[in-house]
Amino acid sequence: MPTIVFASSKGGAGKTTAAVILASELARQGAAKGINIALIDADPNQHSAAWANKEGCPENIKLFENATEESILDAIDEAESNAGFVLVDLEGVASSAVIGAVSRADLVVIPCQPSQNDAKEAVKTIKTIQYSARVAGRTIPFAVLFTRLSAAIITKTGKHLAAEFDGAGIDLFECSLIDREAFKSVFSYGGTVNSLEGSNKREQESIKKASNNAKIFAEEIKRKLKNHIDQKKRAANG
Repeated sequence: MPTIVFASSKGGAGKTTAAVILASELARQGAAKGINIALIDADPNQHSAAWANKEGCPENIKLFENATEESILDAIDEAESNAGFVLVDLEGVASSAVIGAVSRADLVVIPCQPSQNDAKEAVKTIKTIQYSARVAGRTIPFAVLFTRLSAAIITKTGKHLAAEFDGAGIDLFECSLIDREAFKSVFSYGGTVNSLEGSNKREQESIKKASNNAKIFAEEIKRKLKNHIDQKKRAANG
């Protein structure tokens, strides 16, 4: 029952998109196995909740909407007792709700567009995670996820930032979330990337690529969770 938290100190970094895409893909993979996914929306904008309340949301996704500073820990407790994965979409500020949720995380995903300003905000988020780790008295794993990348090219700035994160010892996802129309469409029309239907061959190919991007993202999430669990076991065994 791992809890995956999506955190950013600013809006517009792709936090909600990453949370919804992951929830959709984990739900798709878990449907035949009876695995439920909990999606907790603690962002005042409630974009994750708006998507989940549209027609077409997978039946094995349980939504916890309007989570606040007072209710978020209770929501996480309830979700962890009933779901195979718990995903938390946080607000873009360093509030007590953010610190509380991060302190419960098995993995924090920090979405970051390939720009210097977003990288600075990612560093702020990392400091919040480190503070939460001190409060919780444990290590809290985190990784930076590049979002809204061009499908055609990797920018010079993106390469530079990746090198900076790597040089600072900051874990960076191998995959990125590409800026695709299919990811935007699910927020407009509901459903998931896999339920979209392209009206022509070009659209169908774009949906297929978006679906593959979501699958690769979900698989890397699971690998990171497994790696952290294995590290904890090795540490416990001395």
